[in-house]
Amino acid sequence: MSTTVAIVDVYAPTLPLAQAFMDEGVRVVRVQSTVDVPPAYRARPDLSGFVADIVHSGDFTATRDAVAAHRPDFVITGGETGVELADRLSETLGLPTNGSALSAARRDKFVQNETLRTAGIRATRQLLVSDEQKLRAWHGEIGGRVVVKPVRSAGNDGVRFCATPEDSVAAYREIQGSTNVFGQSNEAVVAQEYLVGSEYAVNTVSSHGRHRVTDIWQYAKMTVNGVVDRHAGVFSTPAAQVPELIDYACAVLDALAVRHGPAHLEIMATSDGPCLVEAGIRLCGGGAAYYARLAGGESQLEWTVDAYLHPRRFEQEYSRPHSIEQHVVMAYLTSPVEGVLEDYPLLDRVRALPSFHQEHLSVRPGEHLPRTVDDCTEPLMVGLAHTVAQVVADDFRAVNYLDGPGFYRVRT
Repeated sequence: MSTTVAIVDVYAPTLPLAQAFMDEGVRVVRVQSTVDVPPAYRARPDLSGFVADIVHSGDFTATRDAVAAHRPDFVITGGETGVELADRLSETLGLPTNGSALSAARRDKFVQNETLRTAGIRATRQLLVSDEQKLRAWHGEIGGRVVVKPVRSAGNDGVRFCATPEDSVAAYREIQGSTNVFGQSNEAVVAQEYLVGSEYAVNTVSSHGRHRVTDIWQYAKMTVNGVVDRHAGVFSTPAAQVPELIDYACAVLDALAVRHGPAHLEIMATSDGPCLVEAGIRLCGGGAAYYARLAGGESQLEWTVDAYLHPRRFEQEYSRPHSIEQHVVMAYLTSPVEGVLEDYPLLDRVRALPSFHQEHLSVRPGEHLPRTVDDCTEPLMVGLAHTVAQVVADDFRAVNYLDGPGFYRVRT
């Protein structure tokens, strides 16, 4: 009898995960955790390869029974919004699971950090905001810049960097009750200290509590369009260069009781050591798997398949050294203008760079081009790859130089 896996919330960014299982001959059941498609995903993916599509309407028993009818061997999450339902389904059906006891800590940014603190792991100072006066006083006590954001969201949605207590209060008023990229109301807001250092994304896959670091990326940032620390790109990084981050990431996964599946951790390397920015217990999006393979020959996709289908092989291989074979950058462009896009007149100059690999357009000519303020309003991403690190670094600077008003021809 063939293996069956149910994946909760497969949308375009994580369709490759479902496809990776299908390529192994696995029957894949798609489960949608909400009746409506979250705005961030625009539409459901092509469902022709799935053996079933189950939409959760809020009745857990009905959804559990519908999933159980397909006799799944595993239930895993395909995206941020599916974490809690996948935890509950896998636990209830007696399958390999992270369990539901710490599901909230895997989604809620405030609970997440408090869980780390309780476990004796360094965590950012923070305040669950319920009162403007307390927020003003807390910001004054912390001093300097603080971060105010929803406790549940992704892609930098709703994240505000605040220089003064009044800025923090204004951000709180803006975020509280607003709708996030997943179409859900922001019912809680957290304020956190602003961490100073180099930020990294550490992507992992776990099997029975064993953690494999599959790829690491160092962020390049800039302040632009009124946005502080806008992600301008990420640089592939070998694990040997940041061993303390690896140890810290594994400790975070243990504290959050992550025993199975992929995770995406954003960690700041500060002068006082690593500190978590936030963790998503799901596959990293944004094409990271493709570029991870380009850099180091491995990604979360094949390691996730091995974690569930070939756990013995995972156990034998997960501790082998991680390395990169060529230097890779994902450059995220930032539009300073808004209107109907007519053309990218300087794109050919980017394509002519020595390390140019390919571009990925989020906005095509004829479509509306928003002014970039977060990941969801990004016009395009450019992939760079070369065996010489300096070539990639120089080309990344060239992309930053070209990326300005002249890069976009718009009709307002």
